Amino acid sequence: MRTPDRRVVLGLHRSRHERRQLISALDLGITTIDTAFNYLGFASHTTLADVGRGLLHHFKLSTKVGFFPGLGAVEHSLDPVRLRRALEQTNRELGRPPDLVFLHNPERSLSKAAPENAVDALAKACSAMDAAEADGLCGAWGVSTWDPSGLINAVHDTVPKPAVLMIRCGLLVGVHTLDAAESLAERWDDGSTAMWGMSPFGGNASDPVWSKFDARVFLSEPSARLSQVQAAFRAAYHLPQVSAVAVGTDDPLHLRELVDATPYEVDDQAVLHYRSLLLDRPHPQHA
Repeated sequence: MRTPDRRVVLGLHRSRHERRQLISALDLGITTIDTAFNYLGFASHTTLADVGRGLLHHFKLSTKVGFFPGLGAVEHSLDPVRLRRALEQTNRELGRPPDLVFLHNPERSLSKAAPENAVDALAKACSAMDAAEADGLCGAWGVSTWDPSGLINAVHDTVPKPAVLMIRCGLLVGVHTLDAAESLAERWDDGSTAMWGMSPFGGNASDPVWSKFDARVFLSEPSARLSQVQAAFRAAYHLPQVSAVAVGTDDPLHLRELVDATPYEVDDQAVLHYRSLLLDRPHPQHA
């Protein structure tokens, strides 16, 4: 995998999509935005193009396809035709090809497929992404997965390799998800696949859990200058190893706080010890 470089990506999940958010990101040196076809009620791309007029050329844009409007609900599909149409619509709405497009949570559809059909379904979906890149509908493509364990058995030599794999990261990610993410990366890795992280706070940086322990123990040189949240964010780049982390916030001060944490070094031995403790924890018994 590529060497981590600690980039911060501005994620737009649950974001208000405000212009000040983009300006703040640029002021902090953040030059990548991550969104999705289905964000903001399927209006993220058009809204972003509107509020970001005159600014978007400063950013690299990543988005995702896989969720679609259904009858009364959002539905997931790996149908190559639907994926292609979503990518074409994405280009029209943004007014440019996105730099990166993720196949969005493919495990949602694969979980409903028979095991013998899952490999073929994933291969066809990834081939559609490959073709879209070749046709100029995106600069590159990747896979974003919330549950990597649902993909491992579907990845074979027939499945094209993504340029980027996006997975959950951080101290709230369970050891089995961490192991599954690394196993999936090993199956797909050809030496050029990058790893991105998402949801480093489990969706809530204000959760009381972040004040119940001192995450600064993961730093090589623990510093009182960093808050618990900053230390937890910095550690997220190592759980598992990722080169970029997508964070969603409408608060410019919180975004600055996270960016300010990236120069600090993490103690690899502390991370290894933490993972060994996770392995030693007893698993709950189910009836």
